[in-house]
Amino acid sequence: MPNLLSKKTLSSDSTMTQHITPESANWQYVGFQAHTLKAGQTFAMETQDNEVCVVLLSGKANAATADQSWENIGERESVFDQKAPYAVYAPAQDRIEYTALTDIELAVCQAPGKGNYQARLITPADCQFETRGVGTNTRHVCNVLFGNLAADSLLVCEVITPSGNWSSYPPHKHDQDAAPAETQLEETYYHRIDPPQGFVFQRVYTDDRSLDETMSVEDGDVVMVPEGYHPVGVPHGYQSYYLNVMAGPSRNWIFHNDKDHEWIIERDKEVLAKQKSA
Repeated sequence: MPNLLSKKTLSSDSTMTQHITPESANWQYVGFQAHTLKAGQTFAMETQDNEVCVVLLSGKANAATADQSWENIGERESVFDQKAPYAVYAPAQDRIEYTALTDIELAVCQAPGKGNYQARLITPADCQFETRGVGTNTRHVCNVLFGNLAADSLLVCEVITPSGNWSSYPPHKHDQDAAPAETQLEETYYHRIDPPQGFVFQRVYTDDRSLDETMSVEDGDVVMVPEGYHPVGVPHGYQSYYLNVMAGPSRNWIFHNDKDHEWIIERDKEVLAKQKSA
């Protein structure tokens, strides 16, 4: 069975808590790192052949690329604050540097770059909010580098799922390069949980069940989705945050729902229609 769950790691001589590469994940496109820095520490990386989006998940920092710099960015203390993040985008053959003004957490999102877009600061005003689902399927999405902004390969968004709710649900997949019906996108889920001693469940499965893994996911863990459907369930008493990074042969998010559960979508449309007419 593939190992789809990467546990959070802590080291006294490194800021890195997660490190996913195409080689370690046995796929082609997505790379991901998570870092926690103390005030005064610096994170820097060369983008090499990748485009990179480094999301400032919490805290305040100064940030720079090879040719630009921004001071005192960051407006939230936690990923569970009702605020969008700041992020820095850089193309291939550039660099990104963050200097922590307070304790900070960074998410480093990587995918193959073509150099079509210049380095830039992504501000909360650039991000796009939407709420999906109804009832216990309600979740809140913040598009950081998605349909709101252009890029070569990367798709990056945040999702907060309330206590007791489901997310990435009804189950959907995007593992076939068959546009306009579906696109092939690898995906990572970087999970945070409030309070942090909690857990969520994530299942990754294919139609033929040749892949069928259900994982208990703790705060700071990453789930890799090379193929298949990938719903998330949040237990009572806890709320879930995850950062999604997707990339594939083309930068289009076209998904296919599990036909066994697609009826839920029509049921939810009826519920919404009744709520609006009430």
